[in-house]
Amino acid sequence: MTSNLTEARSVAAPSIRRADGTPVRVLVVDDESTLTDLLQMALRYEGWEVRTAPDGRTAVAAAREFRPDAVVLDIMLPDIDGLQVLQRIRADRPDAPVLFLTAKDSLDDRLKGLTAGGDDYVTKPFSLEEVVARLRGLVRRSTLTTAVASDPTIEVGDLVLDEDSHEVTRAGENIELTATEFELLRYLMRNPRRVLSKAQILDRVWSYDFGGRSSVVEIYISYLRKKIDAGRDPMIHTVRGAGYMIKSA
Repeated sequence: MTSNLTEARSVAAPSIRRADGTPVRVLVVDDESTLTDLLQMALRYEGWEVRTAPDGRTAVAAAREFRPDAVVLDIMLPDIDGLQVLQRIRADRPDAPVLFLTAKDSLDDRLKGLTAGGDDYVTKPFSLEEVVARLRGLVRRSTLTTAVASDPTIEVGDLVLDEDSHEVTRAGENIELTATEFELLRYLMRNPRRVLSKAQILDRVWSYDFGGRSSVVEIYISYLRKKIDAGRDPMIHTVRGAGYMIKSA
């Protein structure tokens, strides 16, 4: 990981704030104090309020007291692992996006993190700029910074998405989505009957170069299908060799 003050200063960007104008709150959980100190410094240059925790139990207690808007979470912690921490934090903060930090680079480990409810991940070693950019993207897509639209409702067939409340229903039945699932569905619904390539989806939904790992699109499309199409006529379609499309059933 690049670890100097110059880089920490270079990652600063125009501040993203909560809807009420107060600073975004970020909880950083890692047992490497040097790493948490650097992340804390970089995120404070974003204008955000940052709290750190060196282990899982401290992180759970901090999340209840601090009520973070986003969490940076190491999977390998000295007491309980990050996946267990995520489950406990989600009980209190179900909508807070979570960025996993991990030294593990196998596909299985990445999928476990995403399947457990994480919204994104970076593998060590990483640059501060990469972590801040990915976290910035997650926060922008959260309910914290969603701009009020003149017509916040998008409808495709019996599927309805409200951009203000982040509520999604199909045939009147409520569907619970994570922040990333919501953004992916919103992009599809804004482009009904249009084939969107994996590259287009990566660029729009993740807002950064994902290193060619287009499998993350397949993963999240499968998540949406389980929630949107399960037991119903399918709306999300794969166009072989081209991408994905949503249309009325």
